[in-house]
Amino acid sequence: MSPVSLNRLLSSTLKKPRLVFYPLPPPSTLQITDPSLYHRHRPFSENPQSQPPEIPFLKTPTRTPLETQFETWTQNLKPGFTPTDVDTAIRAQSDPDLALDIFRWTAQQRNYKHNHITYLTVIKILISGRRYRQAETLIEEVIAGACEISVPLYNSMIRFCCGRKLLFNRAFDIYKKMLKSEDCKPTLDTYTLLFNSLLRRFNKLNVCYVYLHAVKSLTKQMKASGVIPDTFVLNMIIKAYAKCLEVDEAVRVFREMGLYGCEANAYSYSYLVKGLCGKGRSGQGLGFYKEMKGKGLVPSGSTYMILICSLGMERRFEEAIGVVFDMLGDSMSPDLLTYRTVLEGLCREGMVDKAFELLEEWRKKDGFMGEKNYKSLLNGLHFVSRQ
Repeated sequence: MSPVSLNRLLSSTLKKPRLVFYPLPPPSTLQITDPSLYHRHRPFSENPQSQPPEIPFLKTPTRTPLETQFETWTQNLKPGFTPTDVDTAIRAQSDPDLALDIFRWTAQQRNYKHNHITYLTVIKILISGRRYRQAETLIEEVIAGACEISVPLYNSMIRFCCGRKLLFNRAFDIYKKMLKSEDCKPTLDTYTLLFNSLLRRFNKLNVCYVYLHAVKSLTKQMKASGVIPDTFVLNMIIKAYAKCLEVDEAVRVFREMGLYGCEANAYSYSYLVKGLCGKGRSGQGLGFYKEMKGKGLVPSGSTYMILICSLGMERRFEEAIGVVFDMLGDSMSPDLLTYRTVLEGLCREGMVDKAFELLEEWRKKDGFMGEKNYKSLLNGLHFVSRQ
């Protein structure tokens, strides 16, 4: 093959194929699967969805009533306000949260510092509003030295801590701080709060001995500081000794009441009678009971029943029967155990007829005995009398 024919053959094979164009169908007949491909080629003004969103009207956020009140009070506090002005503003608030906000805001202002008056006011408001955690925080600030402390502020903090189970020990920490201060020594209110808090924990006998040491220490410190106790405090001390069956100490405190210008009341005698009967000295307890009745004082129902049972267990039935009639005369009703102690004790001593007669008589006088208790007592007497 000649070179010329070879070159023609190569050039014909390397040429591009011829493109054939077919007419497109009209746009209305096109099947567009992706609308975005079609809208991409449309003018911007023809696509309503591609229009930029309208910017909404920017509204000023509404303020809550508390925020409005807060701004009003902060504006009313003129520059150079004093703790008295802040105290007035805090007292005027019915909402404890708003009062705390004003208290915190004023503390951040220049040339101002809270004193014991403002702290006392806001702590009382928080406690009355059940904001206990916030009140505890403020109390810790005061203890740390946020302001000078007054006696009312000390007592208010002790009262709050005594009322909170987990802050019981903190109350005595504040009391010790009070003892070390020069101008804020403990007062009668302070000791009343502490004694009352201790006595609320005298639930069981083994627990009583734990807290009795604290009662003794408080009593000595109260006398050493020159604080004169009143009848309420002395009754709590008598009750503490009687609960722990240290009746001699209880009687001693009872005899000292006149030295402080205090007069024994029904509670004083009742604590003594219960303690003496619990110690097994019902005769001495009966003596205090008669002294009490001679002054026109009325014992409590529990005092009556403890004395009756103690006398009955010591087989002093005549005296026990007399106390039962006294109790019924004061419109009080003995419980089932008290009745059984006396009546069944009489049966065991051979006084069966007298026991049945007393049961019928007490049934007439005691409107609260009830048919069920009466039958139970009657069956018990029949059972004991047959033994």
